[in-house]
Amino acid sequence: MVRIFLYLVGFGFSVVGGMMIITYLNIMTPERGWSEYFFYICTRSECYLFPIGVLLMWGSLYFPGREP
Repeated sequence: MVRIFLYLVGFGFSVVGGMMIITYLNIMTPERGWSEYFFYICTRSECYLFPIGVLLMWGSLYFPGREP
């Protein structure tokens, strides 16, 4: 049951973080490059939810649960 909860929380985090990363693509202008974009999203705390969510989902699927 804990694994399902961690998977769902990780899925929610990755959806929110991925949505924010895509949303910040609208800030890019032709004068700014990809390096400035990546630097900007690294400074935003809500963009950290994407890798945290992916790690939670990966961990809940990869590590086996206890057998009853």
